[in-house]
Amino acid sequence: MRAVWLREFGGPEVLVPGTAPDPVPGLGQVLIDVAHANITFVETQQRAGRPGPFRVTPPLIPGNGVGGTITAVGPDVDPALIGRRVVSATGGSGGYAQRAAVDTSAPIDVPAGLALDAAVALLADGRTAGMLIDAVGVRPGDRVLVEAAAGGVGSLLVQLAAHAGARVVGAAGGARKVGLLPGLGAEVAVDYRAPDWAERVRAAVGGVDVVLDGVGGAIARTAFELLDRGGRMVSFGLASGEWAAVPAEAAAARDVTLVRPDVPPARMRAYTERALAEAAAGRLRPLIGQRFPLERAAAAHAAIESRAITGKTLLDVS
Repeated sequence: MRAVWLREFGGPEVLVPGTAPDPVPGLGQVLIDVAHANITFVETQQRAGRPGPFRVTPPLIPGNGVGGTITAVGPDVDPALIGRRVVSATGGSGGYAQRAAVDTSAPIDVPAGLALDAAVALLADGRTAGMLIDAVGVRPGDRVLVEAAAGGVGSLLVQLAAHAGARVVGAAGGARKVGLLPGLGAEVAVDYRAPDWAERVRAAVGGVDVVLDGVGGAIARTAFELLDRGGRMVSFGLASGEWAAVPAEAAAARDVTLVRPDVPPARMRAYTERALAEAAAGRLRPLIGQRFPLERAAAAHAAIESRAITGKTLLDVS
């Protein structure tokens, strides 16, 4: 089968197209013919060899999320599963390939009427966005600041917060990204590259009650200062290259809660299922900003690291 290999750490160019043996489903497994593979920011960090809890050891086929059709099952698995459209985690690797064998507990059925590419775009980002909204307890009337609001997770957060009755302030980098935000449900859209972006937020809504931080670094620290007393803040990304460095003492002094979600795997699966159902019903729209053929995985990683992309980046495999 066609696949993309990571044989050494480095820049995007170390992702090299090649071939790999077709996986064979073993006991308790199914085989998925992959139509689309998910790409996450974490995978760009793994490729570069950055330290962290998800570090990998080359050589391997990267990728932890796929969508496609079950075409074969292990000897002890019900053959009735063959033909189902599913999305699935792969266990940490093996996603950038034509086929993937996964445990039967991993795949999630894609609802009728929902395209596979949209389902893959929601596999990781949909569950993350739903979890974050619940973790900070977004309520009607809350003023919610979403950073990286034109990204894969951020674009979903804008929609979910607006559906919850919040007044959403979307912050993104660059005019093209900012222009997308009103269509997602943002009442106010600002460019956080502008030196006066925080003043623009204050002029529009005063302070904010919730910060959903997808940028980290200086942007996150400025966002923290926009929080009114009793506010809540949660970080989900580090587009700036560093996490938010908000001291616990500073948060306590202003009665701000720094939320650190701790959600069991079963609950995360439920968040994915909910996101897929909401999308199938037309109430949630994943923003697929760019897509690349499997063989151009290196270009996809380079695009993500350029920070010029919008929404979700997918690999089209078949």
